[in-house]
Formats: sequence, C-alpha cells, structure tokens
Amino acid sequence: MDGLRVLAVVPARGGSKGLPGKNVRPLAGLPLVAHSLRAAEAMRTVTRCVVTTDDPLIAEVARAYGGDVPWLRPAELATDETPMAPVLRHALAAVEAEEGTSYDVVVLLDPTSPARVPEEIDDAVELLVSAPTLDGVVSVSEPSFNPVWVGVRRSEDPSVVERYFPEGAGITRRQDVDRYLRINGNFYVWTADFVRRLEVSWFDEGRHGAVEIPERRAYAIDEAAEFEDLEAALLDGRLALPWLDPPDTP
Repeated sequence: MDGLRVLAVVPARGGSKGLPGKNVRPLAGLPLVAHSLRAAEAMRTVTRCVVTTDDPLIAEVARAYGGDVPWLRPAELATDETPMAPVLRHALAAVEAEEGTSYDVVVLLDPTSPARVPEEIDDAVELLVSAPTLDGVVSVSEPSFNPVWVGVRRSEDPSVVERYFPEGAGITRRQDVDRYLRINGNFYVWTADFVRRLEVSWFDEGRHGAVEIPERRAYAIDEAAEFEDLEAALLDGRLALPWLDPPDTP
C-alpha cells in the first residue's frame, strides 16, 4: 500500500427535492455532510478528501467541519438529471491538475449513506488493489426479505400478480432460496483509471467485487422519515458511529 494515492470524493449537491437542505441538516449533532468527512478522516488509506458541491452554503458548512472544498461544481454537473460519472471525472481531473500528480483509487462517500465503518472502506481499497481484474469494490448487504422468494409484479391483467424473478418458481420454502445481496450505497471504491473512462453506469461498464456490511447500517437518506429513523437509532444506542460519543445511558 506504500505510495498508493487514494482520493475520497464527497458529492453534496444543493437543491434536494426529497429532503430540502439535507446535506447540512444536523444528524446526531453533526451536519449530514460532516459524517462523510469524519469517515474519510478515520480511514488509513485516504490521501486526500474533497467535497464537490455547487452550493455556497454547503461549501461553507463543509469547510467549518474541516472539509476541503477547492472549487464549486459547475452548474451543468449539478442538475437533477446529472449522473455521478461526470461528477467524479470532474473532481478527479481537477484535483490531479491542481496537484500536478495522479491518483490510483477513487472512493465515493455519498452523504446520504452516513452509517459507515472506516475500516470496512479500507478493506475495500485493499481488496481492489490486490485484485488486478477488478475495476471497483462496492458495499453490499443482505436485506430482511428475499425478493426472489416474494418479489411480484402486475401482470397484463392488473388484478393479477406474477413472479418478478422466474428462478423463484417451484421453491416452496424461504430457506431454499440462495442468499440475496443488494448494493446499498454505503461506499464505492474504484480504480482512478476506471473513473477516467466511466461514462454512465459503473455496474454495466466494469467488473466489481464487494465488501458485505450489516443491513442495519445500510441507510440511504432521501426523505425525512429515513433521516429521523437513523437519528433515533444513533441517539438511543442501537447504532454507533466511531466519531460520535455514545449516548448517555440512564
């Protein structure tokens, strides 16, 4: 790992529709964006962490919590329709141009998935570096239900449902279904070369490995109820983050 250059990118666009202002909204005493900064700070593999945002308020809050915000993201990379690929390419290219050097790995830490364990992200970096055939490593978890077993969709007759996954046909016991894992967004790790050539869909354009985390930490905050559920779990001790003090116990 000596000499490995790892860039962590925290994308924090303004203009959230589902939960306005969510990136600066306090979660257990810290703005949401600051939780991603704390995770990056605690990682042993990260060389530099930058916040990419189009919003001056988010930039101000991020800087107040130690964030590196070297520029504001161009408006054309901050629309509701903008995919993540060009945002990452822009951040990587801008940092490399500023420093006059190149990076080997890019880590994506989306503020909407703050329940992270830094050691797991470091494990993902190490897995990627040790496996030359991989373009990236993503976080996955096992949900509480298996959609192969219970997944359905409306048939041509909207009053009738049919199996969503044909491979579930004939299975009569939940225990007989293969384990199902989902990509949960807790973290993404890619080679910098892959990010440079990434166009739209990382899943379709590359070969990926995975680090499994518990489903109880696989939060993705898009609405107020999800934010409130996570905060309640942090405040009552059901969930812990290494950069937060444990809640007081009666």
